[in-house]
Amino acid sequence: MSKLLRRQALSIFTAALRAADPAAAVVRRLEGRDYSAFRQIYVIGAGKAGASMARAAERVLGRRITAGLVNVKYGHVAKLRRIELNECGHPVPDQRGVEGAARIARIAQSAGKDDLVVCLISGGGSALLPLPAEPITLEEKQAVTRLLLACGANIHEINAIRKHISRIKGGQLARLAYPATVEALLLSDVIGDDLDVIGSGPTAPDASTFASVAAIFERYGIGDRIPASIRRRIEQGVAGAIPETPKPGDAVFRRVRNRVVGSNRLALDAAAARARALGFRTLVLSSMIEGETREIARMHAAIAREIVSSGQPLKPPACIITGGETTVTIKGEGLGGRNQEFTLAAAMDLAGLPDTVVLSAGTDGTDGPTGAAGAIADGDTLRRNPAAARYLAANDSYHYFQTLGDLVITGPTNTNVADVRILLIGARK
Repeated sequence: MSKLLRRQALSIFTAALRAADPAAAVVRRLEGRDYSAFRQIYVIGAGKAGASMARAAERVLGRRITAGLVNVKYGHVAKLRRIELNECGHPVPDQRGVEGAARIARIAQSAGKDDLVVCLISGGGSALLPLPAEPITLEEKQAVTRLLLACGANIHEINAIRKHISRIKGGQLARLAYPATVEALLLSDVIGDDLDVIGSGPTAPDASTFASVAAIFERYGIGDRIPASIRRRIEQGVAGAIPETPKPGDAVFRRVRNRVVGSNRLALDAAAARARALGFRTLVLSSMIEGETREIARMHAAIAREIVSSGQPLKPPACIITGGETTVTIKGEGLGGRNQEFTLAAAMDLAGLPDTVVLSAGTDGTDGPTGAAGAIADGDTLRRNPAAARYLAANDSYHYFQTLGDLVITGPTNTNVADVRILLIGARK
């Protein structure tokens, strides 16, 4: 039964990936329109799905594209003719990312009132569009990114800080492109699909402020570890010495249209349809799961035990699907990501539970600084390798599942709509 359930879990995850295909979504948004009123068309953007989105834009716009540049993660590329792809670092930005972002800013700034700027943003766009506000250096921005990831800050908090130490995020790309027409197509990997959070909202009004950034530093007790130049910029912003990011109602957004073309919820709905086709009673519990990874894993395991014990909220064969993004507070020196850590923590609570499988994976094909999208486990996993607690304490979930051959490896998927978690409980014998 476990082998069959494993195959079915992977099939359900594959259905989610197909639904998250950004190329088809971009084509739907761009085709069938009249572009004759525009003197020039530019295509810019950033994100792990940037290659497939750019390829779709080329398919529709073709020779009408005057110039284009999209920052993408290393290895996440495609063969294009008119739009250049610039490979750079993620999740920690690098110098190639800065150089690409500076060129993207120049392209946006060169657009006039009779031009169209198509902006393609997907998950990872925040790290892949680094343009630090002077005198902040890339190294200082890298240090802050690592600090925030390690302390357990959520994506909303991280993006608020990124926007206020950047020259391009938080609506500032729209400010650069004004008065051109901007068509922003967004592939959402954030909970709630908030426009100002996706890719740190380069073309959307920014709800966060310098004061809210200062509060984040205080909340996590990291103010004394923030580089001096960044701390000074935030203090100046709070004092009103530096202009805020553009807010709702600003004139720069009059000719900007932001469209979410793909999301975690759409992927979960496709996964649910596949699960039902396989014969499972299915419940999409939530697309907005966030919080500490290990606690969320224990909650999922508790639901599985309840299904086995009482048949609630579903009778077996049952499938529970959730989405969103959890956070990991790093205390060890191992290798892994939030999906692998989720699966390992869940496996510990599912130990000995028959006919139960759990899978958690990122739709972008990568989980943390690893080549795996996530991992899969069942009630027999701990018997095969009893050292789970030691690996978990070291944040070394990657090597735990590597020893078992239970990593979920997809390679670059050229999409990114956050994570998908699948819990399967087989029919009672």
